[in-house]
Amino acid sequence: QVELTESGGGSVQAGGSLRLSCAASGYILSSNTNCMGWFRQAPGKGREGVATIYSGSGDTSYADSVKGRFTISRDNAKNTVYLQMNSLKPEDTAMYYCASGGFRTSSGACTMWHFGYNYWGQGTQVTVSS
Repeated sequence: QVELTESGGGSVQAGGSLRLSCAASGYILSSNTNCMGWFRQAPGKGREGVATIYSGSGDTSYADSVKGRFTISRDNAKNTVYLQMNSLKPEDTAMYYCASGGFRTSSGACTMWHFGYNYWGQGTQVTVSS
């Protein structure tokens, strides 16, 4: 049974940084070629893709709103995926979710569509104050 557990959320001021972690259990990151991603959902809004990583090659994709500020990475030895968030803005405030089991699009990139992922964590709250 695949389980994803997020941690690292919190409250920061604008311009600050946070690092989210997603610990996976029930499968081995390094032996499974699939897409993993970070998504977020603000109150009253839909769930949006933030960043994705292909576990095989490590190829990454980012939403335009976070490019240059967020970095997704993986540590196969720890079976963990990270999201380093720098230069945080109030509009980054949301519940952040880790997801796995996603598919690659025809271009080879991992999908940013949340319905394309099979497994989800419970989420971790990120609040950025101005």
